[in-house]
Amino acid sequence: MDKRQAAKTRKTNETNIDLLFNIDGQGKADLTTDVPFMTHMLDLFTRHGLFDLTLTGKGDTEIDDHHTTEDMGIVLGEALKEALGDKRGIRRYGSALVPMDDALAQVVIDLSNRPHFELKGEIPQGKVGTFDTELVEEFLWKLALEARMNLHVIVHYGTNAHHIIEAIFKALGRALDEATQVDPRVDGIPSTKGSLS
Repeated sequence: MDKRQAAKTRKTNETNIDLLFNIDGQGKADLTTDVPFMTHMLDLFTRHGLFDLTLTGKGDTEIDDHHTTEDMGIVLGEALKEALGDKRGIRRYGSALVPMDDALAQVVIDLSNRPHFELKGEIPQGKVGTFDTELVEEFLWKLALEARMNLHVIVHYGTNAHHIIEAIFKALGRALDEATQVDPRVDGIPSTKGSLS
């Protein structure tokens, strides 16, 4: 099998993102961003998904973290889509339920080529440190859109915003790992349409 990885760059007047994503990795993360909370979350995502991710993300964080966080979601989604190729032999679906102290989060994925994002449950509004918690939804929506996947996130319960978001990103890594796995029983493209790209 060809190596399932992709390199992507996005440079705008607001951000400069360079990324290398390897689906079949070992959980190695080399991350340098201007958004420390997202650096932490992407490290968790990478390690729990057993991907390899090299990412440099710089942006106009003197304004806020919005543009950098959003663009990292865009670039990661683009890289995931390219690395998957025609999706031949993959499981396609993945699901993970992850606790983190008081919080329980679930992520369900279909690598369907039909982008859709749903978030059910509450992420407490406000900040974790200097990070606006509303940006989690922004990142996940852009990831789903650019990767062209169904991404459903369910926060079952939790009161601590950091714990809830951490559970989401761990579950995201584990669900995506399951969905991208090659299953030797799958013959060709796992779709009655014959295409997922």
